[in-house]
Amino acid sequence: MESTVLSVGIDIGTSTTQLVLSRLTLQNKASSFSVPNIVISKKEIIYQSAIIFTPLMDGYTIDYPQIAQFVAQEYLNAGIDREAIQIGAIIITGETARKENAERVVQTLSHDAGDFVVATAGPDLEGILAAKGAGAGKYSKGKKAPIINLDIGGGTTNLAALDGDQVLDTACFDIGGRLIRIDPISMEVSYIAPKIKYLIHQLNIGVHEGSVLQSAKQLNPIIDVLVRVLENSVGVGERNPFFDHLITNHSFSKLDPSLVRLITFSGGVADCMEQDETQNPFIYGDIGLLLGRKLRESMIFQHKTVVHSHETIRATVVGAGSYSVTVSGSTISYTQSVLPLRNIPILRLAIEKAKLDTGKLANCIKNQLEVFRINGVLANVAIYMTGLSSPTFAQLQSCAKAIRLGADELIKNEVPLIVMTDEDIAKALGHSLFTFLPPKYPYVCIDRIRVGSGDYIDIGEPVAHAAVLPVSVKTLLFY
Repeated sequence: MESTVLSVGIDIGTSTTQLVLSRLTLQNKASSFSVPNIVISKKEIIYQSAIIFTPLMDGYTIDYPQIAQFVAQEYLNAGIDREAIQIGAIIITGETARKENAERVVQTLSHDAGDFVVATAGPDLEGILAAKGAGAGKYSKGKKAPIINLDIGGGTTNLAALDGDQVLDTACFDIGGRLIRIDPISMEVSYIAPKIKYLIHQLNIGVHEGSVLQSAKQLNPIIDVLVRVLENSVGVGERNPFFDHLITNHSFSKLDPSLVRLITFSGGVADCMEQDETQNPFIYGDIGLLLGRKLRESMIFQHKTVVHSHETIRATVVGAGSYSVTVSGSTISYTQSVLPLRNIPILRLAIEKAKLDTGKLANCIKNQLEVFRINGVLANVAIYMTGLSSPTFAQLQSCAKAIRLGADELIKNEVPLIVMTDEDIAKALGHSLFTFLPPKYPYVCIDRIRVGSGDYIDIGEPVAHAAVLPVSVKTLLFY
């Protein structure tokens, strides 16, 4: 049996804002006599918006009314009612995530855009969504080899290393096409990003905001550094002195990128890599074309195999609409009245079944919950447990009792109890929990979800004939 849901992806980037609508097909892959196995079997883009420059009121504030008007108009153009959008994601990326009202804008828009359109921010998730939207994961799966995608936007370059569907590592650098803005006619420099100002000072280049360029060649030393650092980011060339300076949050730490042969490029600068050499280099009012042209000549093309991307400038928005939301397992237990749940932080616990002790586990949960106490108030938390493969009834009962005792303060505060596992045991664990909770207490117990510490989770209303719940695992890093 199949069912479909409409999904939206909205990308508010340093340079541009855009939207895509996708139709996702949910299918039960299990046989008639087996436990249902609901998966997203097909992703089809049904509408792509115009691409607009991200509207700003000033250098520090996003123009929310203009973005909301853009989204409403694109829904109208697509012939889609807001109420028809069941899932999806808004991702705020690059330098835009650093604007003063970034968090408020994306949270507000997530409610205005549809019932379960989640708010996301942060370079790691952006890199993953862009890589999947560019088709890097699909290519890697077909070739049975790891791949690195570089998504080069206006403010940042987000890297994600994939091995098929598995994320190996992520990285991010403050390298992008809008870090210097130049009037294409007068050649006057109107903006230089702070890290580039430092770079210019160290290189002793006479360029500043308000100065008029005599030639694009004046910026070559800056562009050369940016390209060298991008080469280094994928394990090519001798480490540039400015490598650490241009890191946004971290470079690859779990992966040696020099061992990965396959490379894809996405983002607006990826389009610039293909454009005519005779064009005015500042036609877009920035350094995107200069950066793209230099990258085309870089050592990456000599030392790696560069693969054509399915999407370039639309990679992140396609990823947000098609890959940001997954579905839970079907052996789940929940109180529907509490859904949807948004922006719930994760408490991750690794359990050894052989050493499962109710008292010790309860104390562990209680102690770890203290991390989430803000101004004396304990925020709601999703308790995520691993290591519970094929538990006995006694082990499930012991685990459920420990959760009840450890989360006692949450229960006294009357917030919904949220429990997740990576194994197909949520229905049995949920039923065990039910016996320990106060009468009619709201709870959600879901399985087949993989999350990490520092992640957040959104859980939506049931789909696929109420068999599964849509789930988005995300970051909320406004930096």
